[in-house]
Amino acid sequence: MNTKDKGAISQFIEKHYLHFNAASVVDAAQTYEAKINNGSKMLVSLAGAMSTAELGKIFAEIIRQNKVHIISCTGANLEEDIMNLVAHSHYKRVPNYRDLTPKQEWDLLEQGLNRVTDTCIPEEEAFRRLQQHIFKIWKDAEEKGERYFPHEFMYKMLLSGVLEQYYEIDIKDSWMYAAAKANLPMVVPGWEDSTMGNIFASYVLKGELKASTMKSGIEYMTFLADWYTDNSENGIGFFQIGGGIAGDFPICVVPMLYQDMERIDTPFWNYFCQISDSTTSYGSYSGAVPNEKITWGKLDIDTPKFIIESDATIVAPLIFAYLLDM
Repeated sequence: MNTKDKGAISQFIEKHYLHFNAASVVDAAQTYEAKINNGSKMLVSLAGAMSTAELGKIFAEIIRQNKVHIISCTGANLEEDIMNLVAHSHYKRVPNYRDLTPKQEWDLLEQGLNRVTDTCIPEEEAFRRLQQHIFKIWKDAEEKGERYFPHEFMYKMLLSGVLEQYYEIDIKDSWMYAAAKANLPMVVPGWEDSTMGNIFASYVLKGELKASTMKSGIEYMTFLADWYTDNSENGIGFFQIGGGIAGDFPICVVPMLYQDMERIDTPFWNYFCQISDSTTSYGSYSGAVPNEKITWGKLDIDTPKFIIESDATIVAPLIFAYLLDM
C-alpha cells in the first residue's frame, strides 16, 4: 500500500520514526504487513498485563480483520480482558503507585483491589463475578465427560451470553470476544498460575472438579504442532509482545517438529519481532537477541528479525494502527 493511502498515525510514524528504536517500529510494521499480504500467517504472543492495559481497544480489530491467525497468551491476559469487560467501572487507577507504602498496599488488599502497576482489579466484581459462571461451565463439561482447553471454556462463557448483563465497555473493545466469535486458535501456556487457574485448582483440591477436565499444556503443544504443520505452506511469523512463557512456549514448536519429530521439512518461523524491555544479558531468554534463536533451530539465517526495546503499551498500538491503515 502506498503511504498516501494510510491514515494519519501511519503517516506520522513513517515521517518521524527514522532512527534507533523508532525506526525498528516502522521496519517491523512494514515487514509484518508485507508478510501477511503475501499469504503468511502470524502468531501474536501476549505477555505482561496487556489486557489490563486495554490493548483490546485496537487488538480486537486486528482479529476481526484477520491480521493475526493464532494467539499465545498468559492465563492472566486470557481472563483480564473479560474482567475489564464486566467490571470496568469498578477498577481503580493509582497514578502515584510508586509512592505507596506497604501499609497502603495492604489497605488496597483489604478493599479487594489487586494492583497491576497503576491499575487495581476489583476482586469481587471481576474474579468472583466470572467464577460463578465459569464453574458451572467447567462442571457441566465434566458431567458430560467432556474436556476442553482453558480458552475454549472462556469462549463458551462469552458466546453463551451469561455475561451480557454485566458489560461495562463496548463489546467491540474486547479482544477475547472478537477471538471467541472468530473461534481463533489459541494456546495458553502456564494457565495454572492465573487467577482462574488457581480457582480451578481449588475446586480440584476440594474434590468438586477433576484435574483431567481441563486439557493440559502438553496437549496445547501437540495442538500447536498440528496447527503449525497444517498452516505453514506460506510461512508463519512470530510477533512477540513482552517475554516470558507466552513467547517461550510457542516458538519452541519448530525445533520440536524438526529435531524431536525429525520432520526435517518443517519451515522456520519466517518473521520475528519482539517488543521488549528485558536486558540483553545475564542469561535472560526474554532479553536474548534474535540471532541466539538461530542456534536453537527456531529462526533461519535470513528470517527478518526485529527487537524494539521499548514499552509495549506504547509500541504495540502503533504497530497495530499501521496494520489497520490508521
